[in-house]
Amino acid sequence: MTTWAPTLAWCALVVVFAALANVWNGHDPGWYDALRRPSFQPPDVVFGLMWPLSFALLLVVGLTAVRTAPTDAAWTATGVLAASVVLALGWAWLFYVPHHLAGAAACLAGAAALTWALLVVVARLEPWAGLALAPYALWLTVATALSVSYAKLG
Repeated sequence: MTTWAPTLAWCALVVVFAALANVWNGHDPGWYDALRRPSFQPPDVVFGLMWPLSFALLLVVGLTAVRTAPTDAAWTATGVLAASVVLALGWAWLFYVPHHLAGAAACLAGAAALTWALLVVVARLEPWAGLALAPYALWLTVATALSVSYAKLG
């Protein structure tokens, strides 16, 4: 069975998320560079690799596991993804525009928690798809720890 409506919604969410993820990071040039960094922050190249990989994995899961899932389950997964995306975009805005580091950290923590829930929901549809989301869930967890550290240092 093909579930096109939630699949299209899922893919649209991923595309919008990818398009908007960097909209605000150039808002205040130099601000991010001046932040005190936690000792465990990975090099910038890791960020450049992990975000495209995460978006690609999200699309693969949407085009395979969500597309072939029962409609109710596909909409549940898409709804969890949507809530996570809203919180992740909230992080980007709070972090880069008003520089509200504590609020940004809270948003990203919520996005990470929802992403772990999404991994479980998707793994019930297709176990391999849950595993495919693991790098993204781990990445959001690391990003949350970084965001919390920025809030404490900043």
